Amino acid sequence: MTTTTQQPTAAATQAAPGRGMRFTGWAANYIDERTSASTAVKTLGRKIFPDHWSFMLGEVALYSFIVILISGTFLTFFFDPSMTEVEYEGSYVPLQGIPMSVAYHTALDISFEVRGGLLMRQVHHWAALLFVASIALHMLRVFFTGAFRKPRELNWVIGFLLFVMAMALGFTGYSLPDDMLSGNGLRIIDGMIKAVPVVGAWISFLLFGDEFPGTQIIQRLYILHIMLLPAITIALIGVHMLLLIVNKHTQFAAPGRTNDNVVGAPVMPTFAAKAGGFFFIVFGTIVLIASLFTINPIWNYGPYDPSPVSAGTQPDWYIGFADGALRLMPPNLDWVIFGYTLPMGVLIPTVVLVLFLAAIAVYPFLEAWVTGDKREHHIAERPRNAPVRTGIGAAAIVFYCGMWAAASSDLIATHFRLTLEGVIHALQFVTVVGPFIAFWITKRVCLALQRKDREMALHGFETGRIVRLPGGEYIEVHEQLDDYERWKLVAHDEYQPLMIRPDANGRITARQRVRAGLSRWFFEDRVAPVTQRELEEQKH
Repeated sequence: MTTTTQQPTAAATQAAPGRGMRFTGWAANYIDERTSASTAVKTLGRKIFPDHWSFMLGEVALYSFIVILISGTFLTFFFDPSMTEVEYEGSYVPLQGIPMSVAYHTALDISFEVRGGLLMRQVHHWAALLFVASIALHMLRVFFTGAFRKPRELNWVIGFLLFVMAMALGFTGYSLPDDMLSGNGLRIIDGMIKAVPVVGAWISFLLFGDEFPGTQIIQRLYILHIMLLPAITIALIGVHMLLLIVNKHTQFAAPGRTNDNVVGAPVMPTFAAKAGGFFFIVFGTIVLIASLFTINPIWNYGPYDPSPVSAGTQPDWYIGFADGALRLMPPNLDWVIFGYTLPMGVLIPTVVLVLFLAAIAVYPFLEAWVTGDKREHHIAERPRNAPVRTGIGAAAIVFYCGMWAAASSDLIATHFRLTLEGVIHALQFVTVVGPFIAFWITKRVCLALQRKDREMALHGFETGRIVRLPGGEYIEVHEQLDDYERWKLVAHDEYQPLMIRPDANGRITARQRVRAGLSRWFFEDRVAPVTQRELEEQKH
């Protein structure tokens, strides 16, 4: 018996795609007539993105957050945040028969029982670390180039809130397994909360639901971690991207680039294609790191028990500065007032950390008030051309790093065979005195680089070639810069300190004197940029 199969004719083959294309066109028109999506796509497609490599740091933060959402969704299917005590009967032999919470049990099951679970746990953790690190580096790039100035002050605040949300997401995330490391971290937070006068104990009870560790803390952190904090973070990212489109990108100085002329690649199709490829590069890099390097091996720590204190465990790097601030405080600082004890060894670092973070959030407004600069800025500054701002940034980094290193003071002492007291004293010096030294050195280096730029713009760079003149004089031949290189060296503004002027009533207030004094401090040491007249004279 022979079976024949009728082949479609050429006309029928062409008709099917035609019907599909007609349906696609009808659907696109249907959606566009009700949403005006084409207008938004055209507007976004014309958006220009600069091509400098430093702008990719924000993209890394966005892509790592997408990886966090993907891997976190997978982990949500298997994790149970219950604090009910059970006995472990899983495949990890050293913990068999040990009482533990359901949360810790399911975290172990994800690592050893669920196919691909350990990889997803590590992808989630590494992506979270990259998310915080990329936001921090992105903020440093924005700070040192002055990209936070008008009209981007609000976007700086939103970026700072994203950094805070990233730290909160990370802290609530690594606290969920209820292992020894996360339990000790929660105990530190509980101690800092209880140190708050009058209301500290009530806040602790409201958060933990009972005497530490309580029976509800993991469930509450779980709700924060998978619902509230991600929702806030997604909303902040949306506002951040919207303001990015409205305010335009900053760009570095070059011939033909002005505040109103952004040079780069449009979103469609160039930047979109690059961004898609870059996302998969970031995703693949995170998966590669997660498959090769172990992170947060909770099976080594064991379930949380308030009685022992683990040794050799450290918090994640981005939250370590809070732990280090507590370790740096000298002993015997408690005050007893009318029979009530104020633990100043906890209160002082808590207040310092809050003020430090608040200063980061409001810095754009402080600088604008000190400098009196109300102009819009779309050209990024070279850090050397703002020596005081660059010095402030260097001082803040040293201050943060001193506290961060103090979180590992015990490991530093044991690994390098040093006394713990000596390590603490050295880190106290770094944290308290180090920022002033870093500010002074950074400012001097910036001024020296400005002088070097001025010399190169006027006379070119040294070639090492010595020429003897007819009169017997020896000179070194300098090679002049091209227009592009010279533009980068001279394309910055010269600022003057604010002058004290009487108000409408003819008075000079204390506020004006303070502002003028800060303005002089901000601009007192500066190197005047090369003028066009000087360039013409040097050319002739």
